[in-house]
Amino acid sequence: MIHGAINLILKVNHQFQSFEEYLSYNDNSENFYELFNGELIEVPPESGLNVEIVNFLLLKFALLLGHRRVRGQGLKLEVRGEPKNPYTDLTIIREEHIQQLSKRNTIRLSMSTPLLVVEVVSPGELQREKDYIAKRIQYQDCGIPEYWIVDPETQGILD
Repeated sequence: MIHGAINLILKVNHQFQSFEEYLSYNDNSENFYELFNGELIEVPPESGLNVEIVNFLLLKFALLLGHRRVRGQGLKLEVRGEPKNPYTDLTIIREEHIQQLSKRNTIRLSMSTPLLVVEVVSPGELQREKDYIAKRIQYQDCGIPEYWIVDPETQGILD
């Protein structure tokens, strides 16, 4: 309990000076963090419905492309702007990424862009705005050719 509280205090107080410094950071947890203005912001867990949708899409794409070309949540994607590393819900990577991601599951700005990024909209107005506006702008800026927004509320897919 005390160890967890100390880790939380360190996370809150640690200011990252670069994306490289963030990449070398390890708090020995399974939490996901986005780097926002040099600080770590914990990404909340996905809803059960969102996980179900992502798993369905992951299975379908894996059958079409092979399991090595499809990545679920956990892939870090370096982008310009804030946060610096949105976690995508589902990503279709290029063949060349397979080897590049074998040591660190991060696509850097210096690498080729993924072919497709899929976001499943989480409940809440802030999350909707983030997926529909902020991430779309960041992904376009990086040159990602295809971005899908899967919206469980409207039961639609926007590309």
